[in-house]
Amino acid sequence: MSPNEFAPAGLPIREFLLVLLTSAALTFLATGLVRRLAFRIGAVAYPRKRDVHTVPTPRLGGLAMYVGVCGGMMLAHQLPVLRRAFDFTLDPVAVLIGGGVIVAIGMLDDRFELDSLTKFAGQTTCAGILVLFGLQWFVFWIPWGADDGLGSTLVFDQNQGGLLTVLLVVTMVNAMNFVDGLDGLAAGIGLISASAMLAFSLNLLKLTGGDVNNYAPALIAATIAGACLGFLPHNFQPAKIFMGDSGSMLIGLMLAAASTSASGRVSSPQNFAANTLALLSPLLVVAAVLFVPLLDLLLAVVRRTNRGLSPFHPDKMHLHHRLLEIGHSQRRAVLLIYLWAAVLAFGTVALTLFDAFVVAWGIGIGLLFALLVSLIPRLRDVRRS
Repeated sequence: MSPNEFAPAGLPIREFLLVLLTSAALTFLATGLVRRLAFRIGAVAYPRKRDVHTVPTPRLGGLAMYVGVCGGMMLAHQLPVLRRAFDFTLDPVAVLIGGGVIVAIGMLDDRFELDSLTKFAGQTTCAGILVLFGLQWFVFWIPWGADDGLGSTLVFDQNQGGLLTVLLVVTMVNAMNFVDGLDGLAAGIGLISASAMLAFSLNLLKLTGGDVNNYAPALIAATIAGACLGFLPHNFQPAKIFMGDSGSMLIGLMLAAASTSASGRVSSPQNFAANTLALLSPLLVVAAVLFVPLLDLLLAVVRRTNRGLSPFHPDKMHLHHRLLEIGHSQRRAVLLIYLWAAVLAFGTVALTLFDAFVVAWGIGIGLLFALLVSLIPRLRDVRRS
């Protein structure tokens, strides 16, 4: 069978769901053991001035999440339908190796608090591992430059695609690391983003008639979604364990990998509806999935550099801190950011499934609702005054 052959008719939704639930179950069970390990080796987060938690809390949650990812991948390898993700691409293997390395780096940071330069070098190395295994951007569709009205395809050479992939991975890893400031926040955003990417990848499978190249991004998204789901009960406020850098960086790497695997090879816009929004859907889904953590990262970099500080200098001005300042509780602030992320991510995925005009109205209404709910404490203060 050649890589260009297609899978049998019908989407393997049940198989991907089984993988997701397996990853969730393994992560949930492993987290208790990892929590004991963290206390034993001293990987504990003691409250600091800029922290929200008030009691010592163990870290290393990323190790349990990686166990869940590995278990889900192993199960998928044994399922005849999902094994296609391994037979014609090395993307899952690249994620397992790169993810293992970045979890190891994160564990060292959770225990010894590495400096930012060392972590950056490790993140770049892990991104390079993905590129070495062929998981990188190859094409990029733009909606202009062709006479047929379908736009044109920008093809990257190996160096250009590799550089773009490294930039995306490092940016996403740090974005997830920055956003991990409240109990359950990073795990919830990871679950929402990975679920949206899974839905997008399954739609790609449907549109391409089961192209085997689209199995890998769906598998990557399903395993990290399951890992986030299994970890969330332990991590939601009040958290019994933190995922630490080992977990947030793993989520960032796998989201970037799934986005690259799903969108970096899309070069057939004729499979989508004949309108600009739908044709741009691969890029839009990537942007929407990464929007909340990247916005927080961008604001932090601008804020800190304007003050003459390092972009990695910690502060209490992240989006979740601002929600706390205007009067939201920790749980409500987390749920609000979930709402923003879900509206953007799933709304954009819906562009590939339903009428774009109707979906755009739905996204607008959803964002307006999220804005109003976010401003309720401030509106109450204004009314009282």
